Amino acid sequence: MASILRGNTDELDLHQLRVLDTLLNERNVTRGALVLNTTQPAISKTLMRLRRHFDDPLFVRVGLQMEPTPKALGMASGIRAILEGVQSLESAHAPFDAAVSDRCFNVLAVDAAVVVMLPPIVRALQVQAPHVHIRAMPLEAEHLHAWLQSGKADLAIGSFPTLEQGIRHQALFSASYLTLARRGHPRLGPKPTLAEFVSEKHVLMTAAGTGHAMQRAEEALDAAIPPEQITVRVSGSTAAALVAKQTDALVTLPSPLAVVLARELDLQIVKPPLRLPKFQVAQYWHERLHREAGNRWMRSTIASIFNEGFEAALTMPSARG
Repeated sequence: MASILRGNTDELDLHQLRVLDTLLNERNVTRGALVLNTTQPAISKTLMRLRRHFDDPLFVRVGLQMEPTPKALGMASGIRAILEGVQSLESAHAPFDAAVSDRCFNVLAVDAAVVVMLPPIVRALQVQAPHVHIRAMPLEAEHLHAWLQSGKADLAIGSFPTLEQGIRHQALFSASYLTLARRGHPRLGPKPTLAEFVSEKHVLMTAAGTGHAMQRAEEALDAAIPPEQITVRVSGSTAAALVAKQTDALVTLPSPLAVVLARELDLQIVKPPLRLPKFQVAQYWHERLHREAGNRWMRSTIASIFNEGFEAALTMPSARG
């Protein structure tokens, strides 16, 4: 890393290295500001200082992206090693006592995971860690890896088969798909044929832009159902289920989610008469947080809830009392 320190007598600080590392990953000042939870002007100001320090532009604009110069690329692995070393030093001496901690864990999750998994997790926290908080962060595929890597997110929960580089995961449970309809639907029997199924109106819950495996099921439904039979597309599961409850439209959802919403909204469950891909729900975290005490505790807590039997984890008081 000796070459990093040449070019200017001003010393670099960790914040500047984090900015440079983030820009090398994101190639965009706006996204970099989101990852670091700061402003675009602040990122631009730091980048100007880095350019003076290294006597190099570091990034040049190519289309909508900022492409790193050879000098910036040459420093990338060294910067990452420094930041990971600092994180390891901090983690090694940071104990975590769940009973008294007031830490906020940032968790990336699609709407389905929030509806299904958050209540059992919160119930466990109320007993084991009454002052710990969770912030459920909206999921965007373009930020998923970067936010886990930077520490902006502690965990991601869902099914993300493309998450690989530097990311660890632990399988929690498998899921399939079920269809919901309002009770007393005038045409829908317990085992509809494919022709009967696709002739009904449908609500499609979309996972576009999340990188989640649910997108494959959405594509299969899109291919099977005539476009004129898709009455609305929504990103929220509760909104989709409410449309089904108040109309004759059907909505097909991941099976754990369908079970929860059927119970809470008094909906009828039907097995969809077409082949939809199963998927595995897991928790994901970055390698550099693997040994961090708080992250380990939260992962262990989540695993214990859902590895003891997912059906048991879903057993909670009904919204109707």
